[in-house]
Amino acid sequence: MSTASTASGEHPADLVEVGHVTEAYGIRGGLKIQPYSAQSDALLGTRSWWLRKGREIRRVEVLSAKRHGASVTAMWSGVTDRDQAQAWKGWTVLVPRSEFPPLAEGEFYWVDLIGCELIGKGENGEDRLLGSVSHVSDNGAHAVLHVALVVPVALGESSQPLLDAKGRQRETLVPFVEAYVRNVDLDARRIDTDWPEGF
Repeated sequence: MSTASTASGEHPADLVEVGHVTEAYGIRGGLKIQPYSAQSDALLGTRSWWLRKGREIRRVEVLSAKRHGASVTAMWSGVTDRDQAQAWKGWTVLVPRSEFPPLAEGEFYWVDLIGCELIGKGENGEDRLLGSVSHVSDNGAHAVLHVALVVPVALGESSQPLLDAKGRQRETLVPFVEAYVRNVDLDARRIDTDWPEGF
């Protein structure tokens, strides 16, 4: 495996996992990457990727990257044949968040939604904290917010996880569509929703 190697302390602080290498692609050192979301722009918009396996992190200079169905195919410096490419199988691909390409107004990178509080309305129209986004998935038609629920409380009050009968925090799935999401304020880490409390 030949490429520039960097010690773990020398990588950017804002690295985000965006996919992983699934297999070699072709016979000239191509690789196939499975993005972790339908938003593969982060993989296509930068020429340096960071790859991690265990505690080892390496930087690679990307020569080409393009969409290939639900995957991304890429070539990077120092990888010239199928055997070299296959050696990268299983490595996680990371890109600095600061290098993600800008999105159009009203569009959001999934990674930016994680950790946002989901705010709904109580019976009297008051804002109520329902939970926070733990991760985001894609059902083929739209993104889905996975929300770790709390016992609904007024904003500013201390919250406690909403637990199921086995003592695990309950989760609900909220479609990330206009019918349920009224506003997203990333600066405030807040998503306002019409999702019914207790659903």
